[in-house]
Amino acid sequence: MTKLQQYKSIPIHPSEITPEHLYHSRRQFIRSLGIVSAAALLAACNPGQNTSVIQTTEGLSIAPSMEYNDTPNTYEEITTFNNFYEFTTEKRRVATLANSFQSSPWKIEVYGLVNKPTTFGMEDLLKKFTQEERIYRMRCVEGWSMVIPWMGFPLASLLKEVEPLSTAKYVRFETLMDREQMPGCKINSYPWPYEEGLRLDEAMHDLTILSTGLYGKPHPPQMGAPIRLVVPWKYGFKSIKSIIKIELVEKQPDTFWSLIAPNEYGFYANVNPTVDHPRWSQATERRVGEKVRRPTLMFNGYAEEVAYLYEGLDLSKYY
Repeated sequence: MTKLQQYKSIPIHPSEITPEHLYHSRRQFIRSLGIVSAAALLAACNPGQNTSVIQTTEGLSIAPSMEYNDTPNTYEEITTFNNFYEFTTEKRRVATLANSFQSSPWKIEVYGLVNKPTTFGMEDLLKKFTQEERIYRMRCVEGWSMVIPWMGFPLASLLKEVEPLSTAKYVRFETLMDREQMPGCKINSYPWPYEEGLRLDEAMHDLTILSTGLYGKPHPPQMGAPIRLVVPWKYGFKSIKSIIKIELVEKQPDTFWSLIAPNEYGFYANVNPTVDHPRWSQATERRVGEKVRRPTLMFNGYAEEVAYLYEGLDLSKYY
């Protein structure tokens, strides 16, 4: 058994939480969290009132909307609407095709520009790092979103264990490529294996986690079992799944989607409602389970925590 530590994240309105009704009631869920924050408590008492305002780097004020009557998603909805191209490009078929995926035993090699390159087994990670619960918004570049209570631990904790060298500037991640278990990997037009990357300061940020589950249980295969990255202020494709390698490097690494379409998917991929994708607007999003669209928040609502990382960058460009 791993120890689960409750983590107080930034304010999220209780109606945004995507609950699993078979797991526990809303009252039990909030009690188990110990209330995410005072602002969230105020929002619960005044559901029609905005309690926080995010200042973007462009000076635009965006308030998280409390006016929407959110329809809670079930665990089944979350785990049957997935992008995982290693299995298929069809969201509704991922869970079926991934059903027999074997995620145990599992090892992650952490190497590159570090003092202590180490290969960790999943059992090592679960034993060594206290598992926390983080309730994060998740925004897909395609224009849909969810709010998910992840389980996991800060990526920074793992990186500190291997002691990055001063020459390390970026972190490269790699997903398992197994054509026997993952039929999507047989599509040779894609640059397998799936790779992603972060700047080292992004990787070390406290909001960046390695997730080992959701709703208090291990990830099912379609969610990126047994371990995936979660970077809540970036579009979802940055949160690479089923990780087997983490490499610290000096130069910005290539990434799966930027190799396929560099004009559409940049390295940074920060959620930015003021910069459209070349083929669609990013100003609004549809929360899974809702019929209406809601305003997209700068940095997905985490601007106060992460905007400083991008001082000097032109956020009018698609990073």
